[in-house]
Amino acid sequence: MSYASLHIHGHDAEGVPPVWSIPAKKMAMWLFIIADSATFAACLVAYGSLRVADPHWPRPFHGITNVAIMTFVLVTSSLTMLFGIDAAKAGDKARAFQWTMITAVLGAVFAILHIREWMGLIGEGVRLFQNPWGSALFGASFFSVTGLHLLHVTSGVIALLVVGIRYKGGRYNSDDIEITGLYWHFVDLVWMFVVPLVYLLNLSHS
Repeated sequence: MSYASLHIHGHDAEGVPPVWSIPAKKMAMWLFIIADSATFAACLVAYGSLRVADPHWPRPFHGITNVAIMTFVLVTSSLTMLFGIDAAKAGDKARAFQWTMITAVLGAVFAILHIREWMGLIGEGVRLFQNPWGSALFGASFFSVTGLHLLHVTSGVIALLVVGIRYKGGRYNSDDIEITGLYWHFVDLVWMFVVPLVYLLNLSHS
């Protein structure tokens, strides 16, 4: 018998929330993720369209070492985030804080590696509307897609630090850790689409 049926027949199931109930903060995060997914999808589709339309699209990446390290760091951060969420749910505040901070550090490492890669491309002459290979929109599209993702990673690192510190101080609870984790997993998932489209398909043939 459903919760609604129990209530109608005078059997109020007090303390038993309906299975479809979702906390407002978690619902807000899911709505944000859905909207942000559309933004990333539009950017990736636009990037793919530009790439297909230009037969001389450059292939500036000579290997996968750097992107592989970046991916490993980000995937590992998802794992540490899971550990933090599990510890928070178990009431282990010290370990939850520890894993959350480790996740933030890994996110910062990813951002540093990403900026270093940007500096390498800039050193080769890549600009928003100029590069050594002649495809004027390569720089604009590359920096737009990866820059949007980097912005999300940086925002996520700040959020992890703020939420983690406030959680340790008793101002936030395990739900806040979990909600921040949802955002972080979303950022990691988006990277799984960026890597093949922006990097692997643009590996140099030489």
